[in-house]
Amino acid sequence: MPDLSSIVFLLFFLLLLVPMVTQRRLAVKRYRSIRALERRRGSRVITLIHRQEAVSLLGIPLRRFIDVEDSEQVLRAIRLTPDTVPIDIVAHTPGGLVLAAEQIARAMHRHSAKVTVLVPHYAMSGGTLLALAADEILMDENAVLGPVDPQVGGWPAASIIRVADTKPLERIDDTTLILADLARKAQAQIKDVVLDVLLDTFPPDRAEHIANELTLGRWTHDYPLTLETLTELGLPVKTTLPVEAFELMELYPQAGRQRPSVQFVPVPYTDPHHAPVPAGKE
Repeated sequence: MPDLSSIVFLLFFLLLLVPMVTQRRLAVKRYRSIRALERRRGSRVITLIHRQEAVSLLGIPLRRFIDVEDSEQVLRAIRLTPDTVPIDIVAHTPGGLVLAAEQIARAMHRHSAKVTVLVPHYAMSGGTLLALAADEILMDENAVLGPVDPQVGGWPAASIIRVADTKPLERIDDTTLILADLARKAQAQIKDVVLDVLLDTFPPDRAEHIANELTLGRWTHDYPLTLETLTELGLPVKTTLPVEAFELMELYPQAGRQRPSVQFVPVPYTDPHHAPVPAGKE
């Protein structure tokens, strides 16, 4: 009969083993889901999905964003893709480093075959820059993109410039003047990137209009650009998002929750005997 220490050791071993096995099974499911989407679309599928991390610092959850490690991996995937093979990028991200997003956007722009960005829920800031670099954007009808206006020192570049341009010079401190100089450069730089990826698709005047709308601070940085707004801008947006993209997102659950905040029966109501009774809006 095993002694208590052996039982404790076995339990400890299982506690270590179970998360590893669970994570491995999840990884296999993700690869299978990616392959299913690739077979349907005849493309190379690359995911850029950022979720809140389970760990936290001083009680503040750590959030993931587009960084240089992401750009290295995406650029490697693009290099491994033949020029004749289309690329689909599933983007779910709040944005991130301009350097990383710009590298990915330029690599997408240079790929010879068709590049499509799939947005099941949102792709803000740097994620929107990737969408602009694509030949086509497939979105859920409720998904959103966001402005790509630069932020300097935690403040919107457009707001810093506005303060520097409207306030009397003698009342502006040196730090604000320095930030305003950086803000002007940041605006010009990000606008150049947006124009560079748009000019192959749009005439110069239209590309200029889109770049100005998205980079010069018309909206707040977190303002959601809906399908209707993007269509008005003239971006190549469609709502024919394949169901496999949503199935893939299900395999990237939000980490760290002890209980779900949203619950529902996860099946479509196709049986009229079990479906809710339809009712119009009052």
